[in-house]
Amino acid sequence: MRTSPANIQAIGDQLAIKWNDGTETFLPLEFLRKACPCAACGGEPDVLGRVVRPHVTHTPASFRLKGWQLVGSYALQPSWEDGHATGLYTFPYLKQLESEAAAANRALATGHTHGKIILIP
Repeated sequence: MRTSPANIQAIGDQLAIKWNDGTETFLPLEFLRKACPCAACGGEPDVLGRVVRPHVTHTPASFRLKGWQLVGSYALQPSWEDGHATGLYTFPYLKQLESEAAAANRALATGHTHGKIILIP
């Protein structure tokens, strides 16, 4: 069975997703926005395949979710209060982000960040 959202809700500063397999994902909105996979946020490859990463600045409105829509049966497209709405978060990518957010939270809780920048507020 292909994993897809059965229910999606914004709860406080998190996006909650209940999947059709019965599991649930909770992603902090700031973490979700900073993980935006669009070319404007994450960069895109040049003709030689090198990814040029843009400098992205955020405001408080960048982390306030305005809404979202499902794209086909494969992705979630959030829209943010600062007007950004081009990121397509595939369902496997959202599940990957869940693991990354959990690992970041564990690192913060134990103080084992090893000099890494953690995106969790």
